[in-house]
Amino acid sequence: MHNWFYSSVPYYTLWDGYWRSYRINGETAIQTALQRVPGQVIKVELDYENGILVYEVDIRTPTGIYEVHVDTETGQVLRIEREDGRF
Repeated sequence: MHNWFYSSVPYYTLWDGYWRSYRINGETAIQTALQRVPGQVIKVELDYENGILVYEVDIRTPTGIYEVHVDTETGQVLRIEREDGRF
């Protein structure tokens, strides 16, 4: 009987392979966000929004701090908002 827990390939390696195959990495998300909102990146987080995993990239600009939400699967910018909640 084969037990996946005792597999010769560690579970985290399988997950890491899945992540790399089907999702963009943080650096790609940052570059995508900076194309839309040029400035200084001050924070990057992963978060779920409406069942979608997104990168939240906070960028400081001369006009304020913006949060750019980038879909981890497609690399598409989903939303840009100012720190005070305005678009």
